[in-house]
Amino acid sequence: MQTSYETDRLYLRILKPIYGRAVLDYYKRNKYFLKEWDPKHDDDFYTASYQKAVLRNEYGYFKNKSLVRFWIIKKEDNKIIGNVCFSNIVMGNFKSCFLGYKLDKDEINKGYMTEAIKKAVQIMFDDLGLHRVEVNIIPRNDRSLKVMEKLKFEREGFSKRYLEISGVWEDHIHFATYNDEL
Repeated sequence: MQTSYETDRLYLRILKPIYGRAVLDYYKRNKYFLKEWDPKHDDDFYTASYQKAVLRNEYGYFKNKSLVRFWIIKKEDNKIIGNVCFSNIVMGNFKSCFLGYKLDKDEINKGYMTEAIKKAVQIMFDDLGLHRVEVNIIPRNDRSLKVMEKLKFEREGFSKRYLEISGVWEDHIHFATYNDEL
């Protein structure tokens, strides 16, 4: 599996710790925008040393194929505008994982996330050999629901109080897509 891919308008890259400051800049720009959708973060989350440590750990997870986070970078200005993360990757006869994603507040409604997820899921199917990708979305997150609709993810169910988001246990709608359906 490579560490860099591209679409028409984007680069999808697995970043090493040297990009800690660029990742920190992304999170600082979007601190209040992402608060509604993210777990609570300690103050050290917003430091370069913390982000470098996360990138170091995630690169190790990438190497052992248990987590893959693609950072989304706009080709036109080389700016980080979000990420697509595949976590809890289980191989064997399951070949499945969970998808999570986030996008810069200034880049929503431009089709970037749909473009990034479409490419990233294809990479996980083709390069890693996964069969299934699952995602859970808070029912009030209309933009994410629209992305799932565009990408033809199948709605599989509803989970009450599924994830703790910003200190509150939130309900989620469960979706999945399969390697044999693309």
